[in-house]
Amino acid sequence: MTALLPDLSASGWAFAALSVALAAALQRITGQGFGMVAAPLLALIVPELLPTLLLILGAFVGWRAVRADRSAITLAELPPGFAGRALGAVLAAWLAAALIGSEGIGLAIAGIVYLAIALSLIGIRIAISPQSLFGAGLTAGLMGTLTAIGAPPMALLYQHEERTRSAAMQNSFFMFGMIVSLAALAWQGLVRAEHMVAALVLSPATLFGLWVATPLSRLLGKTPARPIALGLAGASATILLIRSLAAG
Repeated sequence: MTALLPDLSASGWAFAALSVALAAALQRITGQGFGMVAAPLLALIVPELLPTLLLILGAFVGWRAVRADRSAITLAELPPGFAGRALGAVLAAWLAAALIGSEGIGLAIAGIVYLAIALSLIGIRIAISPQSLFGAGLTAGLMGTLTAIGAPPMALLYQHEERTRSAAMQNSFFMFGMIVSLAALAWQGLVRAEHMVAALVLSPATLFGLWVATPLSRLLGKTPARPIALGLAGASATILLIRSLAAG
């Protein structure tokens, strides 16, 4: 089993565990942030495992979050978003083989994070309709399958909704998106034993992040968590971008 793990020091594993724990907590509270926070941080130490590792962990995070907030889910809004997300995942899977594991993954993740931050800060209001849900799902499927960062398009749709409903709907699309993107990558032979083993090792940290989300939400009170997630994601993406350019 240890032969399948990346060659990381104890501090490297601690950094990875802290990254996924923080990302899981933010995802649980806000309905977004898992990929935006965890992807650029993990790309600094284990780029060869992305995005598959985060898709595995993200599917579990989404499932737990949906279980907690299922009463706030509007079922009628799910099918068009799910359809778009599935189509986007299939299209992205054709491109993934050329990108995953290459030096370009760092640049791709940094670029998607910057795009995600821009979408989150635009603040425009888009009516929630079957057409907008399908379009957001399609975009999320492309982004999420390539980099594990697929939440921003749906976050743009639901950003003006009540907090519990917004988080519940985003987590529903997030969970489905992680599963369908993982299936699309498996179809291309991009899900391997080392991804499963690394996800197993980091699963306790993910569980801790989900557990700490409740007291963290109470601590934050009415203070929005989104600026914290965006600031951390932006800083991480900038470090990743500098490192990727220097390596190139």
